[in-house]
Amino acid sequence: MLNKLLTILFLTLTLILTSFHSTAFATNLDTGAQIFEAQCVGCHVGGGNIVRRGKTLKKKALERNHLNTLESISALVTNGKNNMSAYKDRLTDAEIQAVSAYVLEQAEKNWNK
Repeated sequence: MLNKLLTILFLTLTLILTSFHSTAFATNLDTGAQIFEAQCVGCHVGGGNIVRRGKTLKKKALERNHLNTLESISALVTNGKNNMSAYKDRLTDAEIQAVSAYVLEQAEKNWNK
């Protein structure tokens, strides 16, 4: 009986935490989309790159340029590189994480909303 009760309690907590995480992740992506529209779309509309063609935000380009992880994209947004400006003085760490997660999510969708 105690085993069943503990199992039900564990499953209930897992469901609650999973739904909270999904909601938080969706909110994070919404924030990331807003930041992208305000800060990035000028050069990266539709995941492209109007400055340097080969440096797009498409999945294959991110993989080729070793920018296919949240950490690598966050580092690039934070510190910039070459023609890419640094955003560490313009965005908070949370905003950088949100826009980086949005970029990865959109790359997975091939930038089709």
